[in-house]
Amino acid sequence: MRLSIAIVNWNTSGLLESCLDSIYRNMPPFEFEVIVVDNGSDDFYESRFRGRFPSVKFIRNNNNIGYAAGNNQAILAAKGEYILLLNPDTELLSGTLESLVKFMDEHTDAAAAGCRLVKPNGMVDRSVRSFPDPWAISADFLFLSRLFPKSRLFGRYRMTWFNYDEDTEVDQPMGSCLILRGKAVKQIGVMDEQFPIFFNDVDWCYRAKQAGWKIYFTCSAEVVHHGGASTRQIKKQMIHESHKSLIDFYRKHYKGRIFAPLYWFTIAAVKLSDIFTTRLPFLWKLR
Repeated sequence: MRLSIAIVNWNTSGLLESCLDSIYRNMPPFEFEVIVVDNGSDDFYESRFRGRFPSVKFIRNNNNIGYAAGNNQAILAAKGEYILLLNPDTELLSGTLESLVKFMDEHTDAAAAGCRLVKPNGMVDRSVRSFPDPWAISADFLFLSRLFPKSRLFGRYRMTWFNYDEDTEVDQPMGSCLILRGKAVKQIGVMDEQFPIFFNDVDWCYRAKQAGWKIYFTCSAEVVHHGGASTRQIKKQMIHESHKSLIDFYRKHYKGRIFAPLYWFTIAAVKLSDIFTTRLPFLWKLR
């Protein structure tokens, strides 16, 4: 089988239905499967979904086990050569799946690739960032990225200069639509569940690069992204979770390395931002 599509849903079943509709409205000319993991949604009616989408494999959890764990359930059940991690708040366009698979076929060094995300109003969703090393995040916290948005030194994390009209090797495209090579997953492993909501995709891309693989952005495929439908439901909790996950990412990958002062400065800044979240809205979205 060429492709497995993995979707993790939590209380966004209306959007999930639109997402599934878009998949079957734009079916590729090769064999594929769809695996939906529902994390105990209040608005998910399994019998209705099974009736509408009989070929979809549904995995139902009794509670919200997290995005990483839900994706891992789907990844372990997947039979495809490639695995597409797809958020339920997305809608595929004509040719999206063919373009993603073709790109991976042509780039055999790619562990993963992200595509161009477009907001419902047609604007490009700026979805590519560098790895959040202490310098990149420190520059963001110190307003340097705001003062010099086109600077590749000070604006490195959010990459406001990035050209979304070119295929480019990158650090981490947003995991809302991220195609993984099954061979790379077998080598690198699945998502690290110590990052239940945020930074699990960043951690996976980081591990892939450490193992010698490349990560790409391709403009050849496009997806409509409604954005943050699940996390908006518990916004302050998600802000705290994003900050905690960043600190966990630092402890896993950067502790003890040469930029120790920046490491400790950034951890302190992130912890302080939790205290003043409502007063510092520019710190809300680290992801």
